Amino acid sequence: MSFQHGQGRVYDSVEGIRMFGRALRKTGKPVVLVPLGLGLHAGHIAMTRAAKRIPGAVVVVSYAGPEADHERLEQELIDAIFTYSSDTLWPNGLRVEVNGGTTLGITVGLGAEVSRVLAMISLTGATDVFLGEKDYELVVAVQRALNDLFLPVKLHSVPTVRMPDGLAISLRNALIPVEFRDSAVALSAALTAGAHAAEHGAAVVVETVESVLGAAGLTADYVELRGLDLGEPPALGDARLFAALTLGDVQISDNVGLPLGIGFKNIEAAQG
Repeated sequence: MSFQHGQGRVYDSVEGIRMFGRALRKTGKPVVLVPLGLGLHAGHIAMTRAAKRIPGAVVVVSYAGPEADHERLEQELIDAIFTYSSDTLWPNGLRVEVNGGTTLGITVGLGAEVSRVLAMISLTGATDVFLGEKDYELVVAVQRALNDLFLPVKLHSVPTVRMPDGLAISLRNALIPVEFRDSAVALSAALTAGAHAAEHGAAVVVETVESVLGAAGLTADYVELRGLDLGEPPALGDARLFAALTLGDVQISDNVGLPLGIGFKNIEAAQG
């Protein structure tokens, strides 16, 4: 197969993207998948650029959003775009879902999202897949699926991209009404403050988050500390801090990593 990087070829059928992936796998090239949904923002561009850093990688972006966004993706000199819809993938409906667990604070499962990512991996023949840590629970759920189904695919997570004021860039955050913008920024500020209280233990971390939000006149829908696998947090070691709040009729959520019981200052001292 004659292949040149950066052509941004568009595939709009399951058969087309499957043939493309199979042909490239035969060449021994790593096929790197960036699975996107209905919208495009700076966080997705960061994922795409991270994918391109794998030596020799063929970067395939799956995208269900408008065709008007294709030019922006092509500017990143990716190799292929797979345009899809749920009807394209599952004309009879999604009849099998992988159990991805439940998201924090609510009972809606991640099964459909995990199944979509696995379907894209299968169609493209991906050896690697990139996901953003803004959706940390999805990162964990997909990793579990790859492990439990013995799929030879490496998952890479990309740190959350933020606005200068700290607000995470996401499609949901773009829906925040203007009058709630300052309140939305308070969420990321509270998480940052909680993370910097990590050396004092879990209770102080949660109390710090709630205190910062309370000072802004806000009450969180939930504040939770978890281990990196979303299990119980360690007394000492890497953990993940999650929080969410509802502004108007939009629930926003965010998360950060922290060295629980250790603290950033102590890590820096140990590395100095």
